[in-house]
Amino acid sequence: MGKMTEEQRQQRARARARSAALEAEEDDRRREEKDEEWEREGTYLSREEFEAGHPCRGCGEPILDGRGNRPPLLRMTPEEQAEHDAEEARYKERHGECRAVRWTMSGSRTQHCGHCCPPPPMSEKQREVIAELLSHKTDKRELDDWDLTLTCDHTVRKTQHRDHQRYSTSVVRCPACGQRRGVVEAVHIGPTEDPEGEVQRERLANELRKAQTKLDRQRKATAKTEQQVDELARKLGGTESHSNS
Repeated sequence: MGKMTEEQRQQRARARARSAALEAEEDDRRREEKDEEWEREGTYLSREEFEAGHPCRGCGEPILDGRGNRPPLLRMTPEEQAEHDAEEARYKERHGECRAVRWTMSGSRTQHCGHCCPPPPMSEKQREVIAELLSHKTDKRELDDWDLTLTCDHTVRKTQHRDHQRYSTSVVRCPACGQRRGVVEAVHIGPTEDPEGEVQRERLANELRKAQTKLDRQRKATAKTEQQVDELARKLGGTESHSNS
């Protein structure tokens, strides 16, 4: 097979991105359907049931098993390693095709499947903490705009905090379709609100500093290589003079 052209490489990259976006979209749809099923069938535990030690209604396994946290793999005894391997095989047999995260509770070792097992109910304290976090409004000057191309080929503009180097969400709602769609491509646009261009200037100055640092490293490496070349050339010249004499 001949070497691929740049256009062919780009086409392959776009195809991989679309395939990943479609898979993320399907997983999101499965999660949404599962949430609706849990609500409809009363699968979620109440806080009282959880604290009373009721098992998970999704898989029937205990949520609080009282066995303590699992020790790190490198510190396990042979018996603990054998137990771990047996539980791992049992989990994969039951949830190997679920394509979902696993979760456990602190102080417990029983693993639960993110697709089959509804999350445990939050405590009042946890609700208060989350409500406090959500109550803080983000300064628009700290946000960046991103244009997202979705699997439906529509483009939507979203914002996120400037700390993120990449758009962090793989599935978003498309206003045109009225459905959640996978993100095929995310293009960074720039500051959401920067009327005087201060954020943009700061960003460019940051990028300039990074580029200058990279250039300085490259120059040092080049100078070192040139020195090695000169030294080898001198040695070679000395060897040839000695041979001629």
